[in-house]
Amino acid sequence: ELTDAAVRLGNAANYRGAGTVEFLLDADTDKFYFIEVNPRIQVEHTVTEEVTGIDIVKAQIHLLDGAVIGTPESGVPLQEDIKLNGNAIQCRVTTEDPEQNFIPDYGRITAYRGATGFGVRLDGGTAYSGAVITRYYDPLLEKVTCWAPSAEEAIARMHRAFREFRIRGVATNLAFLENIITHPDFVENRYTTRFIDTTPELFNFKPRRDRATKLLSYIADVTVNGHPEVRDRPRPPADAAAPFVPEFEPLIVVEGSRQVLDRDGPVGLAKWMKRQGRVLFTDTTMRDAHQSLLATRMRSFDITRIAQAYSRGLPNLFSLECWGGATFDVSMRFLNEDPWERLARVREGAPNILTQMLLRGSNGVGYTNYPDNVVKFFVKQAAKGGVDIFRIFDCLNWVENMRVSIDAVAAEGKVAEGAICYTGDLFDPDRSKYDLKYYVGLAKELEAAGVHVLGIKDMAGLLKPAAAKKLIATLRNETDLPIHLHTHDTSGASAATVLAAVEAGV
Repeated sequence: ELTDAAVRLGNAANYRGAGTVEFLLDADTDKFYFIEVNPRIQVEHTVTEEVTGIDIVKAQIHLLDGAVIGTPESGVPLQEDIKLNGNAIQCRVTTEDPEQNFIPDYGRITAYRGATGFGVRLDGGTAYSGAVITRYYDPLLEKVTCWAPSAEEAIARMHRAFREFRIRGVATNLAFLENIITHPDFVENRYTTRFIDTTPELFNFKPRRDRATKLLSYIADVTVNGHPEVRDRPRPPADAAAPFVPEFEPLIVVEGSRQVLDRDGPVGLAKWMKRQGRVLFTDTTMRDAHQSLLATRMRSFDITRIAQAYSRGLPNLFSLECWGGATFDVSMRFLNEDPWERLARVREGAPNILTQMLLRGSNGVGYTNYPDNVVKFFVKQAAKGGVDIFRIFDCLNWVENMRVSIDAVAAEGKVAEGAICYTGDLFDPDRSKYDLKYYVGLAKELEAAGVHVLGIKDMAGLLKPAAAKKLIATLRNETDLPIHLHTHDTSGASAATVLAAVEAGV
């Protein structure tokens, strides 16, 4: 009846074009009353488009250009041929603040994420991260139209869309809209134009959990205002001891592991390692230690000052791990330093100790895969700059991803240490994937690939003492490579793991 009345009114006025005829329906008598005609494209037309499949804006242009309704050129069937398909509902997301009597908010949108998915349509354009919403224009951000085969599903789809929205920086009516469409009276079609006036619970809003920016807000507040528990307290006296760097006679340099490499080459160094009747140690202070404890923030100034003290005071160290990993990009991005200059100064300060770096296979010292020629050139420059040992690993233990690096290191006459990332538990029968057979297979692959040293990289501190003893003893029997263990004391038991590894012949 409503449609027939609207068509009769349009014909009587000889109206041609898109428009909206509005009526009021009396809920008590089911009688309807004419209000007005809006002779233009309306915001509500997205609902009509969704249930009829007609592009109203496009059709309006064709009709004004002379097309006739009922022809394919117009895009509009005859009235009796128009079929309704499913149900659609539209909600308008605005900056009208329901907690401030719907006064439009204004400002800059600091974060924006719209809803997506099947049956969800967004019409807008003013809502995006960085958009400035002024007080001088319509507060509409997005029109959200949801279609579904049934009204219940269309409402559920709209509810899901509201939960997906994230708009920060300005107030919105999202919470209010969500309360409306989830209210039982709305879902059951028991509402009138007095629905908002007679339903005060629509204005009961759940407090925001602010999961996305809570930590950032806390950091900003503490940075600017200080922590409330220590505010206005006197600053404790600074009694930390000043670091002391021992002085050594610059001319006295005892020969060390670096001279073995220079004399015998990487293969000879590996044989020398196996002949040693003592445990060889790598000091990780200049790389992995401060990466774990100080977020890689040790400066070149601090590192290079102690290089000479290492050289003179600890000439029997096997190596200094001082480069690669995260130190490369952190020195540039956060410390504003040149990692190549750091390497050269460490090399100069400790000429008798092998320098060692961590190389992420085809990722080099970056966080993406690089072409082979880039990896080869980087290794060449690193070797030229002073790196002696390249500890090469792949996070998935994929030897093929390490092969280019291994070959490049060998070509430069440096030591290629192929590292196996340890995970799992050798003695847990329920975790059988990473068993002895798995690690032995990797070790043999690396040996065949031409590495000079076999590394066990226990970056999570998962290697238990008994597992270390079993693993290293087995690898010693299965390969002819010296074994280098690198672990982290995350469990507090890594000291026992190291001792067990020493007993097994690491």
